[in-house]
Amino acid sequence: MTLNQRTRWKILSPVPGQYVEASGVPDLVAQLLYNRGVDLEQVEPFLAADDRLEGNPFLLPDVSQAVGRIYKAVLGREKVAVYGDFDVDGVTAAATVAEGLSRLGAEPIIYIPDRFDEGHGLNAGAIEKLHASGAELVVTVDCGVTDVAEVRRASELGMDVIITDHHVPSQSLPRAVAVVDPKRSDSRYPHPDLSGAGVAFKLVQALFHKDRRERWLSGLMDLVALATITDMSPMVGENRYLVREGLKELNSTARPGIQQMVSVAGLRSGELDSDDISWVLGPRLNSAGRLDSASTSYRLLTTGSSEEARQLAEELEGRNAERQRLSSEVLERARQRLAAKAHLPLLMECDESCSVGVIGPVAGRLLDEFYKPVVMVSVGPELCKGSCRSIVEFDMVSALEKCRDLLTAFGGHALAAGFTVRLENLTRLEDSLMGLARDRLGHLDLRPEITVDAEVPLSTFTGEAFGLIERLSPFGRGNPKPTFVTRKVEVIECRNFGSHSEWLRLKLRQGNVTWRAVDFASQRKAKEVPRLVDIAFNLERSHWNGEEVLGLNLRDFSASTG
Repeated sequence: MTLNQRTRWKILSPVPGQYVEASGVPDLVAQLLYNRGVDLEQVEPFLAADDRLEGNPFLLPDVSQAVGRIYKAVLGREKVAVYGDFDVDGVTAAATVAEGLSRLGAEPIIYIPDRFDEGHGLNAGAIEKLHASGAELVVTVDCGVTDVAEVRRASELGMDVIITDHHVPSQSLPRAVAVVDPKRSDSRYPHPDLSGAGVAFKLVQALFHKDRRERWLSGLMDLVALATITDMSPMVGENRYLVREGLKELNSTARPGIQQMVSVAGLRSGELDSDDISWVLGPRLNSAGRLDSASTSYRLLTTGSSEEARQLAEELEGRNAERQRLSSEVLERARQRLAAKAHLPLLMECDESCSVGVIGPVAGRLLDEFYKPVVMVSVGPELCKGSCRSIVEFDMVSALEKCRDLLTAFGGHALAAGFTVRLENLTRLEDSLMGLARDRLGHLDLRPEITVDAEVPLSTFTGEAFGLIERLSPFGRGNPKPTFVTRKVEVIECRNFGSHSEWLRLKLRQGNVTWRAVDFASQRKAKEVPRLVDIAFNLERSHWNGEEVLGLNLRDFSASTG
């Protein structure tokens, strides 16, 4: 039976012998490090992921000004507001700065904007509310670096603003007391890819520099790990140290909210890893801001009451289930409508009945299925809000920039962005984005590409191989889980499973080596699978008949040839 690859397999070149010899690590680890561009002098710090990767917070732009202004506010008993965002990064960053201010004796006002009424970033209405509440200083987290007009409004009202953010600034910075952002063009900070909570943590670290209370900072790293992983920040440089230490803190956290969320979600404290954050904890924390108010997640992370924590954890569990249900409905409706448009270079779906809170995840699912830029739009009577997910071949923010005259607001990254557009401009926006996609993608064979670390036999993974691979963890963007290809593998068992029999469970053999495998990606039927296959896979822990075992997670497979 002919069964073709769904993806292109880009197999990286073998590691040079001199790199292996100089690195002092086993061949397999050397190959993985070489593939990730780790210089020889960085091999040991990369694997250790210890505080040698940590950056000096005072190298961040304007951090000294921020520290000075905060101490002035604390000593003068000024009211200080912390302005966050409604996703995990924004909520954890707000909690981080708020706990730091509380340690200094302040009683901060917490303001988290509403996704539906206010959107991302500072807004004039919120600034005026904070002024009315008596705030004299506003500290933003995970937002603000492009909000020039809003910072000007705060200044007109007599309020100072400190911005902490990790997004790319515009050409002109807001005229704030301090703009602490490692992505500023004049930044000397060696690790520009911190999450918003990571930048917030560095500000608090600077506030407590050489203070006898500095040890307390480790108790914030669980928040930073939640943000860094959920926000898909690159898992390189300082982020490796923050996440590794944060996972340790998370697994022994004293926060009742996290303890209860872990319990309600069916996880086990002490065994949490990056995948648990990505697939279980992160979505639950995000669900509050997607359907209602992110303040529920903030309260969960900061409450000292086990009883309140249990109630909030159960509330998030229910909201997450509702989010999944709504996402499934919107996804199925979008699939049906887009079936006739599958030939187009960009897929745009406008829906009056879908919630702004689910269009982002749905766009991501559609991108995975079609491998084309996807724009999901929640249509309102006057304003429409869009969420975009894109492929490496199409920079979405660059495309939105070219449509700036049609938009009331936009922002984000090359692969994930959002915008607001007036209803009367929606059709023109779709035409413009489609034209840009035709120009940039029309000549390309669009298929996702899997980067393969090495082509190896299955016998490679006997003994200590998995332990060697785990030395590179935590994995994430910039340091992906190692992917391997093995040819001519015999399928000795194969059956579908899942609620719609959409997944595959297999037993594979090569020589005298046998492995269990699962396939969550291909949507193939067991009867389509030939006896001999070539497989691209990750090696992962999995649960089989109630026991934890090592298994293969197939990313793609095809019929063996020759």
